[in-house]
Amino acid sequence: ILLSFSSPSTERGRGILISGDANSNTILYTNGRSVIIRYLDQPLKVDVYGEHSYPVTVARYSPNDEWITSADTSETVRIWGVHNSFVLHNEFGILSGRIDDMQWSPDQLRIVVSGDGKGKSFVRAFVWDSGRTVGEFDGNSKGVLSCAFKPTRPFRIVSCGEDFIVNFYEGPPFKFLHSHRQHSNFVNCVRFSPDGSKCITVSSVKKGLIYNGKTGEIIGELSHEDAHTGSIYAVSWSPDSKRVQTTIY
Repeated sequence: ILLSFSSPSTERGRGILISGDANSNTILYTNGRSVIIRYLDQPLKVDVYGEHSYPVTVARYSPNDEWITSADTSETVRIWGVHNSFVLHNEFGILSGRIDDMQWSPDQLRIVVSGDGKGKSFVRAFVWDSGRTVGEFDGNSKGVLSCAFKPTRPFRIVSCGEDFIVNFYEGPPFKFLHSHRQHSNFVNCVRFSPDGSKCITVSSVKKGLIYNGKTGEIIGELSHEDAHTGSIYAVSWSPDSKRVQTTIY
C-alpha cells in the first residue's frame, strides 16, 4: 500500500490539492478512487479511504478535525468520520459533473464546491448535514477551478476558473456581489488569508492579484521582481497572513 499510495495523483494542467490537520499531524490527498491519510511523524503509516466509485479529486478536514469531506469526478460529495472506521455521515450529488475544489465554512455549517457544472451551476454551497442549498452563484460561464470561504465574518465566497473571471459572493444565503476580469487566462486558485483580511488569486499568465477580504477590491499584485517563470497553479498563506507561497509549472 505504501508504494501504491506514496504520491498524489497528478493530471496535466491541474494543481494537487493537499489538506492538513495540525492536531493529528496528518495530511490528506487523493490517488485514484481513494483518499490517502499520511502521518507526518510516522512516515510508514498510511490510512486509505476507498469508498468512492469514481476518481477522487479533493478531500478536506472539517474545522473541528472530526470529519473529512471528499469529492469525485461524478459530482458526488461524501462526508465521513475521521474516527470509528470512517463511518459515512452523508452523501450528496452536488454538481452535474467533476468537482475541482471544496472548502468548509469556519463555523462548520456549510460547504462550498466548484467544478464542471455541464452548463448548469458551476458553484454550490450547501448545509453539511442536509445538502440544502444556501444561495445562488451566478456569473460563471465555464468550469470553476477553485473556490474559497472567508474564515471570518462577514462571510464571503470567491470563485475563479476557466472563464478568466473572479467572482465574489456575500451571504448566507449567498448572492452575487461583483466580478473582476483582470486575469487574461485560467484563474487556477483562490485562497483567503487566515485572518480573513485578504484574498489572493493566481493564474496561468503568471499573475497574482490581492483583494480586500471583505469588499473584494483589488489592493495589490504579486511583485514582478524575480517574477514567476510559468503558470501559477496553487497558492497558500502563512499562518500570520503576511506571506504567500506559490506553485508554478
